[in-house]
Amino acid sequence: MPANHIDHNLIIDGTLYALLVFSVLTWTVILFKIWQFSKNSFYNRRFNEAFWDAPDLAAVKDLPDAVVRGPQSRVAKKGLSWLADRQHATGKHLKYKGGTTDVLEQALLEAMQIEARRLEFGLTMLASIGSTAPFVGLFGTVLGIMHAMHEITASGSTSLNVVAGPIGDALVATAIGIAVAVPAVLAYNFMLRNVKQHRAGLENFVVAFVHIASESDAQDKA
Repeated sequence: MPANHIDHNLIIDGTLYALLVFSVLTWTVILFKIWQFSKNSFYNRRFNEAFWDAPDLAAVKDLPDAVVRGPQSRVAKKGLSWLADRQHATGKHLKYKGGTTDVLEQALLEAMQIEARRLEFGLTMLASIGSTAPFVGLFGTVLGIMHAMHEITASGSTSLNVVAGPIGDALVATAIGIAVAVPAVLAYNFMLRNVKQHRAGLENFVVAFVHIASESDAQDKA
């Protein structure tokens, strides 16, 4: 068996295995993100109800652990922790200098960015697979056609039966590449929309939390 025949087969098989890995990664990320978004939506909704039913921020600290879960609860914990630390700091640290509204908002925005990065996890992989999988498939097709041409030349026959089979097999790689890319692209667009919605919800929560904290601070000073 010629060496170049083995090399072609190894490369083509490697291309198909790469596409298989891409497909497994794509569906793993899709299932994980569906679970993540569903869980976060449930936790945020439950925490929101408990948060707005609380009489003040002090009561939020006493909410049961079963309720205090999800991105919004973690942002709220960051805000409550910052307010508590500021009361004990008594102006000893620069990070507590300035108006409550501006400095607290900065702390909450940092917490929100951490949550946003968690939500965005996996999207880069989906985008990369969606953009590269067709080219990987095309690469396999080109190699397959080259290999088919060598086989046809070696056989000395140019009949349709001899030509169609190897070239048809080579085109399978492109079809698989497209089949892998389509779910990745669709999932990326859908997940990106969900990330934007969750981020908007966190931004609204940050604004509301800062407003409540500033009003509480003004009442304490009065």
